[in-house]
Amino acid sequence: MKKLINDPQHVVNEAIAGVAAAHADILSVSYDPNYIVRNDAPVSGKVGLVSGGGSGHEPLHGGFVGFGMLDAAVPGPVFTSPTPDPILAATKAVDGGAGVLHIVKNYTGDVLNFETAAELAEADGISVRSVVINDDVAVKDSLYTAGRRGVAGTVLVEKIAGAAAQRGDDLEAVASIAEKVNAQMRSMGVALSPCIVPHAGEPSFELADDEIEIGIGIHGEPGRERIKLEPADSIVDRILGHIVEDIPFTSGDRVLLFVNGMGGTPLVELYIAFRRAAESLAEQGIEVTRTLVGNYVTSLEMQGFSITLLKLDDELTELWDAPVHTSALRWGR
Repeated sequence: MKKLINDPQHVVNEAIAGVAAAHADILSVSYDPNYIVRNDAPVSGKVGLVSGGGSGHEPLHGGFVGFGMLDAAVPGPVFTSPTPDPILAATKAVDGGAGVLHIVKNYTGDVLNFETAAELAEADGISVRSVVINDDVAVKDSLYTAGRRGVAGTVLVEKIAGAAAQRGDDLEAVASIAEKVNAQMRSMGVALSPCIVPHAGEPSFELADDEIEIGIGIHGEPGRERIKLEPADSIVDRILGHIVEDIPFTSGDRVLLFVNGMGGTPLVELYIAFRRAAESLAEQGIEVTRTLVGNYVTSLEMQGFSITLLKLDDELTELWDAPVHTSALRWGR
């Protein structure tokens, strides 16, 4: 195993120290307990947004802390949920008097620990709403979830709900926007290779050189099927077909098309995948009006990608276009 690390037990602390040093103009880091927070938090009168989960998916979530997006992110150990204590501390740190929204990926540990933190925050007089993200169409249940997993679409929820909070919407309105985005988006991924969790020191699963896993989870959970490697267009058609038929997306829809890298896939290959996805959607009369391509929800060095489709309307488009300034996503400001 080759990793650019010092000690597997210190990976998260050293990484978030690097985040703090690199982006001191945007955010700061609290240690013991660990969380990443906007420099201007709490923003008086604004709904605070907190998300988090296991590390290893960077830039999710710390890369999306800043103006127009998250107020705080809580990193757990690699691929392991943070405990309630840092979630509670982050919630208190961003409470500007208008309440706090928790954006939670649908993994059992994340859901339970965020629920506990929300209950403790409510006991301290902070209004908390939670939205659980479950955009993955690959499987209904897994070892880590009850229901569908929360995957790359989490970024879209954080951006759009963050814009709603930034413009001054109240807690119920921001939660409603987040729930709407979650209801109108679907994702699915594919792995070409496994990743190696630092403290494990071995691949998280096995794939032969000529095999790929369709419907993989962001922690290496199994998907729908394991098949022989195919040309990129065929792989895109497979997973896009499952996504389109799920809601379903139909001719005349306007969508945001998001092709996300899993950490080890070159950008040139992501654009090849995006090209085919855009062609296929056009053939079906589905109009791509907003786009995102890159490594935003990764799985350490896993090779692979995911596709997310979000059905847009005028309000969601306006909120997507609204100014954002984070270390990983920024425009309009």
